[in-house]
Amino acid sequence: MTRRVMVAPSILGCDQGDLTAESLRLQRAGADMIHLDVMDGVFVPVLTVGAGVAAAICPNLNIPVDAHLMVREPSRLIPAFAQAGCEYITVHAEIEPHLDRLLRSIKAAGCRAGLALNPSTPVDVLRWVAPVLDLVLIMTVNPGYGGQEHMTHLHSKITAARELLDGSGGKSTLISVDGGVNDSNSRDLVKAGADILVAGSFITGSSDPAEAMRRLR
Repeated sequence: MTRRVMVAPSILGCDQGDLTAESLRLQRAGADMIHLDVMDGVFVPVLTVGAGVAAAICPNLNIPVDAHLMVREPSRLIPAFAQAGCEYITVHAEIEPHLDRLLRSIKAAGCRAGLALNPSTPVDVLRWVAPVLDLVLIMTVNPGYGGQEHMTHLHSKITAARELLDGSGGKSTLISVDGGVNDSNSRDLVKAGADILVAGSFITGSSDPAEAMRRLR
């Protein structure tokens, strides 16, 4: 049976004044998940949205929201994003010395735990937290800005992550890919092992988001 590819539009490039309406529009167009980029201006150079935006979006949707916390102190924000209704909370491996504890705190808050890896971060970190993970986010650009060029040399990292997860108690863990995803690389990403394709400008900048998502799949 053919594996179904999930598509998670990033709303970073949407109308920031009405993200609830923008998210509903993407849900109607066929999105499987909404990707919410949360940046603190410290871990990455850009400042975006907080848990209040998530609280406005989540109750109006029938699909999950993944809060991707690109922040220096994620432990301080997890309770608020959990209370807002995010099904997934994804944190970065690069900033936390007590990663297992942090991921377990996401689970304890009632959410699914995700772990993001920057382009230069080795996949070996997954070996020690695989049983706790629900999602791994492979970054194929350096986080912080939309519209960056996709790094094709990282496709082998997706395959390496899948193999490591399967051998370390994480066979059910989903692999998501974020960064310059479009219809010219989506097939290769899925072939490498991606379950979820996160795309921003390719979808939200399109005159027909439903067609853009169809092309990704």
